[in-house]
Amino acid sequence: MSKHSDSYVKKILSARIYDLVVETPIDAAPMLSKRLNNQVLLKREDLQPVFSFKCRGAYNRLLQLSPAERAAGVIAASAGNHAQGLALGAKTLGVKATIVMPKTTPAIKVDAVRSRGAKVVLVGDNYDAAAAHAQQLVAEKGLVYIHPFDDPDVIAGQGTCGMEILRQLPGQLDAIFVPVGGGGLCAGIAAYVNFVRPEVKVIAVEPADAACLEAAMQAGRRVKLPEVGIFADGTAVAQVGKETFKVMRDTIHSVVTVSTDEICAAIKDIYDDSRSICEPSGALAVAGLKKYVEQQGVSGQVLVAIDSGANVNFDRLRYISERTEIGEKREAILAVTIDERPGSFRAFCRALHKRNVTEFNYRYASDRAAHIFVGVQVSGDADRDSLIAQLRGDSYDTTDLTDNDIAKAHIRHMVGGPAPQAGSEIVFSFEFPERPGALSNFLNQLGGQWNISMFHYRNHGDAYGRVLAAMQAEPSELKALTQFLDGIGYPWRNETDNPAYQFFLSH
Repeated sequence: MSKHSDSYVKKILSARIYDLVVETPIDAAPMLSKRLNNQVLLKREDLQPVFSFKCRGAYNRLLQLSPAERAAGVIAASAGNHAQGLALGAKTLGVKATIVMPKTTPAIKVDAVRSRGAKVVLVGDNYDAAAAHAQQLVAEKGLVYIHPFDDPDVIAGQGTCGMEILRQLPGQLDAIFVPVGGGGLCAGIAAYVNFVRPEVKVIAVEPADAACLEAAMQAGRRVKLPEVGIFADGTAVAQVGKETFKVMRDTIHSVVTVSTDEICAAIKDIYDDSRSICEPSGALAVAGLKKYVEQQGVSGQVLVAIDSGANVNFDRLRYISERTEIGEKREAILAVTIDERPGSFRAFCRALHKRNVTEFNYRYASDRAAHIFVGVQVSGDADRDSLIAQLRGDSYDTTDLTDNDIAKAHIRHMVGGPAPQAGSEIVFSFEFPERPGALSNFLNQLGGQWNISMFHYRNHGDAYGRVLAAMQAEPSELKALTQFLDGIGYPWRNETDNPAYQFFLSH
């Protein structure tokens, strides 16, 4: 039993938040339960007044303010759910709230915070810039900073979710799956459950590209990740909280990490069982639950997943839907070389033995061969491996692109063949802040030094867009080019050797 649990249990039991927070239901997920051969239940935190659990911790922290602190007003840096939870809690108590948000924050989130009575200040392109400005305002105006996760009162507020689960499920309960960004929700739930019912496993779930808790657990200390993925924006945190890690390292059972595609598949699973649409971070726990069942082979257990939020921009759903089949391992994405002659496509379809083709992109490559980008329905990883082996056995040169992010985000929309006149190309992927002027800023800095020979931009309905671009440059210029890209300040990666580019766009 953790030495931290006792004090947190007292804080959780004394939280007086229910004039604002609702006790959310636990709903059955019958389709998922049948498929996984376990009883899967969803703790519906998406049904809170701000559509996420964040109002629990923010409101509990506000209730601890002294009269002088209430009069001074509160401030937070947040681009998402903490901002809305704090704004609503402050409005309920008549406290002035200021929220510093990055300029890249989607308008729907800015408007939601303003509608709840908070003052919004837009600063910088990312959370770090917003947080720095918030601390500056704390120093200048004497405002009280309300941290989104690394605060004992915030942790205790989030822990009321765990208290509700144990009260609602007094019988068999084997594991609770909790999403982790900074760790406030998981620390609160784990502290309570570890004290009251230590036999119940609390399993943390993180995005694989923002797994700061897993890194900390392995190192035995907090680790700051050099970069984090932004798809699950609610949990895109580079370093787990100091206080939250102190609690979680002694109270959680294990950490599961999941991919973007697995998160997208979990969003669909939740929709199929509840007809509700959650945000990517909201589906993390379900994605982790599915992976845990697959890896551990458990059956007949009662498993609860926290559906932690539903603040998703509608225009992200296109991208989510696009990745769902791969996340459910029901689609293989392949690059296949076929003969350039009449009837070759028909022969290739025969080689698939009546499998369903979900996507087919073809481009003439030479007088002898053509490369095709093809999606094929499969029943899982083993079936995908069997299909690839079968095609290679039939003398088809086949490369698996199912896990190639560039192929899925860009190449499938670009298949058009090589451009010999482009000369020597170096290919890069970028993440651009989604705001006016970001692209022109990039092009202005590029100037006339290198010509852009290929450019593909995709907006995924979030604070960032994705770019795949080629620049005409000789290998000897690579060092100067990469130094230039470092100076612009946008995350980038060299994709010249990516097989998806080599197959379909290289010359």
